[in-house]
Order: sequence, then structure tokens, then C-alpha cells
Amino acid sequence: MEKTIVLALGGNAILQPGQKGTYTEQLENVQKTCTSIAELLDNGYQIVITHGNGPQVGNIATQQIAARDKVPPMPLDICGSQTQGFMGYMIQQSLGNILRERGVNRPVVSLVTQVCVSEDDPAFKRPTKPVGGFVSKEEAEKIMAETGEKWVEDSGRGWRKVVYSPKPLEIVEMPVIKTLIKSGAIVISSGGGGIPVIKKDGKLQGVEAVIDKDRAASLMARQLAADMLVILTDVPRVAINYGKPDQRFLDRLTISEAEKFLKEGHFGEGSMLPKVEAAISFAGTGKEAVIASLDQVKEAIEGSAGTRFQPSKTYSSVS
Repeated sequence: MEKTIVLALGGNAILQPGQKGTYTEQLENVQKTCTSIAELLDNGYQIVITHGNGPQVGNIATQQIAARDKVPPMPLDICGSQTQGFMGYMIQQSLGNILRERGVNRPVVSLVTQVCVSEDDPAFKRPTKPVGGFVSKEEAEKIMAETGEKWVEDSGRGWRKVVYSPKPLEIVEMPVIKTLIKSGAIVISSGGGGIPVIKKDGKLQGVEAVIDKDRAASLMARQLAADMLVILTDVPRVAINYGKPDQRFLDRLTISEAEKFLKEGHFGEGSMLPKVEAAISFAGTGKEAVIASLDQVKEAIEGSAGTRFQPSKTYSSVS
């Protein structure tokens, strides 16, 4: 029986730091990522894919600001759906091509996915989720003065736009996702955390927000009863005292150990914090979650790389 793994791809799977974000650059990155995913499929894993969209949705927002006098700007949920479309298309096409080259006849499908949130979520009172690229403090202050947006300093890397990030409650298309998986399809869903919607008078309605993709991936993994959640990012493992002289990487954590580090404030709100919270939520089901770098996905699944979050009683290994 295949082991089901929900694979949450970070932004570096599609857009590397320092790149401009051209179609060619992003496609090349996606093709490399899909080669690694195909190797996992060779080993008998059932993979469900989700991905981030921070740089891409940020670029769309920037384009809208530049063209606002010529083309009406679209709300953030529409921008998110656009990224689900073009990013899902690149992953779907690239992975499909690689599988066919390997003689594997297996459908790959990208699903435009809505995720329900609560309109009473306290997150709607305070924007915290960073999107888009980094700018200087001076440029951020200029943008805020012109648009009323909120920009904040992010982990010493520059200033980024922040938006509302409510908690994901329900994946609307989950019955479809399960049907596609049962049919043998490789599914790409909940891209960018899913399109945020609320239920109002029995109808779904989009809202101006971005759902954290790792929290949505954890929800999807729990609802699918997956065997493992793998969150891929641009660092090899989770660290405490990140960026400081006494920085230490963590190999294995129990839920209680991870929660202790959370309370001590070791993880940045716009970076590692939601990843750790997502891993804890999934580990609460009695199965393991892993946070690792994109280039070590196979090793992370097999247990020789990344930070593993375990429900059982054990001790953290720190290096």
C-alpha cells in the first residue's frame, strides 16, 4: 500500500532568491523540483502537492499598482486564484512530461481550490502574512503613504507587504481531491494556501486575505489522513536563536518540545512560526511531520535530513 505524503513546496521551489521571476526562471526551477518529485513516485509514494505563492501574488499586486490607471485592480482572492492557475499549470505540465519520459502513464491535475475561513477570525484585525519581494525601508514607507498598505521589516532581510492571514477551517474541494487521488491522479491543490472564502447566507464569498500555505497543507494532510507532512523551505532544518551567534539546528522534536520553543519566541511570525505550528498540528494525529530544504526531500522523508516532529516521547537532538 502506497504511503501518502503531502508535500508543501516553499517559494524556492518556483522562484530562487535573487531571480527576477521571469517565466523561464520559474519554469526551470519547477522542472528541477518535479524531477525530485518523480523520484519519490518511483519509490512508491503517493504524493499530494501544494505550494506557496508569496512572490508571485506580490508581483501581481505590484503590476496592479503600476497599471491601476489603465486596468481595474482585482482583489487579493482573485490574485491568489491567478497564481493557482499559472503555477499549477507549470507543475502539472513539468511533472507530466517527466513521468511520460519515464514511461509512467499517470494523470497529474491542478485544482483551483477554495478554503473556508471565519469572518470573525481575529486575524482580520491585524495583517501579519508577508507577500511579495523585499524593498528598502524608504521604499516601503513611500508605498505605505501612497496606498495605505502595511509593510514591515522581515527577519533582517528587508521590508515586505503584510496582509490578513486567517486560519483555514475547511477545504471546499476536499471530496474532489479524494476522488482524484483514489483514481490514481497526482493532485496539486490549495496553492498559496487556497483561495480564502467565507460562508455567507449559504453562499461562498471571497475575502481580501492570504491563507498561510503551510497551515493549509497541515489541514489537507489531516483531512486526507496522510502518512506524513513534508514542508520544504530554503533552510536545512529548524533552528533556535536563528541568525544569532548561538544558533542551533534541531534534528528531532516532540510536540511538547516544539511548543516550548514556540512560547519562547524562537520562530519568526512571517517565516518559520507557521511552519512549526503546521508541523505540530499534524504530529498531533500521531504521525510525523518534517521541515527540510527542497534539495533534501528524499533524505527528509527517509529520516536523514530536516527536523522531524514526533508525537512520541523522545529527546531533541541539537547540532
